[in-house]
Amino acid sequence: AATSKSGVKPPHSKGLEPAPSIQLLGETSGFTKHGKRASFDAAGQMGKQATYRHLLSLGGAMKGYVQVYTGNGKGKTTAALGLALRAAGAGLNVFIAQFVKGRHTSELNALKRLSDLITIKQFGRGVFIHDKPSQADVKAAQAGLSEVKTRIASGQYQLVILDEANMATYFKTISVEDLLSVIDGKPDDVELVITGRNADPRVIERADLVTEMVEVKHYYQKGVEARKGIEK
Repeated sequence: AATSKSGVKPPHSKGLEPAPSIQLLGETSGFTKHGKRASFDAAGQMGKQATYRHLLSLGGAMKGYVQVYTGNGKGKTTAALGLALRAAGAGLNVFIAQFVKGRHTSELNALKRLSDLITIKQFGRGVFIHDKPSQADVKAAQAGLSEVKTRIASGQYQLVILDEANMATYFKTISVEDLLSVIDGKPDDVELVITGRNADPRVIERADLVTEMVEVKHYYQKGVEARKGIEK
């Protein structure tokens, strides 16, 4: 049987088509950062226990960046969930911490089907914070902050999403300094995504990518309420 450039022998028999390979992308498009390609059986021959870091050891780790999705327009959480889906499709492990939020929405149902790759936890009470947060709001957010740090330190996750963390700092359930410490303390191979309107200028300054969702037009202005499967 033929051997790939990386020295990995494709697991197929004579007369059978080789299994499709998954290409690990590094800092140079199409290759890992050491200029090598890595292949493995897409049908799962390596087993579910093969971790992302093990696969990356074939050619080097991919650098992770800090992304911020902010602004008053719709789509911040939606964009983050789309990235989580893409990451899971590539075999990455994802942790999502939802601050402020505590209500059951439809994405939670979908993510249960991907629970082997995506873990999501809510650290809100399911009520809106209009002015000053209650002590219960602060306690929930602080618990979330603590768990985020633990999950990142575990080395298990390649993508970590802090949904509505900007709003948590805005309402002061966590401090901007707390959020900056998460940014500064993340490993180089972890992608960190922070969502929510009212992003603090210091968070924007630290980020590698910032997208501002601008509300040009929205149907809620015509009285359209949140719809299941679209907004909730």
